[in-house]
Amino acid sequence: MRQHLIIDADDTLWENNVYFERAFDDFTTFLAHSTLSVEQIAEIFDEIERTNARLHGYGSAIFGRSLRECYERLAERDISGDDLRTVLGFAERLLEQPMDIIDGVPETLAYLAGRHELTLFTKGHPDEQRIKIDRSGLVEHFAHVAIVREKNAPSYRLLVDSRGMLPEQSWMIGNSPRSDVNPALEAGLNAVFVPHSRTWRLENEELRNGPGRLLVLERFADLRAHF
Repeated sequence: MRQHLIIDADDTLWENNVYFERAFDDFTTFLAHSTLSVEQIAEIFDEIERTNARLHGYGSAIFGRSLRECYERLAERDISGDDLRTVLGFAERLLEQPMDIIDGVPETLAYLAGRHELTLFTKGHPDEQRIKIDRSGLVEHFAHVAIVREKNAPSYRLLVDSRGMLPEQSWMIGNSPRSDVNPALEAGLNAVFVPHSRTWRLENEELRNGPGRLLVLERFADLRAHF
């Protein structure tokens, strides 16, 4: 039976969060706090990121804003303009990172696109996400691309309704419990959880039950054995 496969982008099709982690490592080295551990700094930064994500969305510019606010809060020296430019530079370099497609993704998408209708469903800054999608060379496999501010149950219901999908024949595939699996199940869709070892800390939460079916796979390429 031909089904609707809705597929996440960052850290499902290509590497993404690892570059943010490296930028944060550079930030903590530059901050050089005398008493706080990296984990303690990360907890403070997570709090700032949660607030900024809720107010402003996602992307490298918001990440840079969070780095700056964290630096202004924690710096143990007078803050100069050069310091702030250095901090923002950690985020600006994210746009220069290579497009590292996850193993098995191109072949798996080509296989799935011949059997089902594929939708690319991602959140973040529209221009930034579109650049990554174009650079990936994967867009030819998708019948539809949607970039939204937040991936929650209402956004899944809107996508399904607007595309004329039947929830029971639709599957959300991604690495994030918070944005891919749990809200899709809540909206009545099925979901495939493909864990990634470097998933963003704020995207991790316990998997919750929903009316749809849940499939957990080790690798994206394993989708070929199920669809």
